[in-house]
Amino acid sequence: MKELLEKISAAVAAFTTDSAAQAENGNKAAGTRARKASLEIEKLMKEFRKVSLEESKK
Repeated sequence: MKELLEKISAAVAAFTTDSAAQAENGNKAAGTRARKASLEIEKLMKEFRKVSLEESKK
């Protein structure tokens, strides 16, 4: 679970950096990276939910 939380944290940090670059500087490539990161965050959050439910059943 700890590894999953680290992955989520890294993905959120990447998203934050790239989305800020797009919003502040109009960097189109950063926007593409931010959208990709948002999809990765979605997948990781689904996995977190699954793992969290398994942990709560113990």
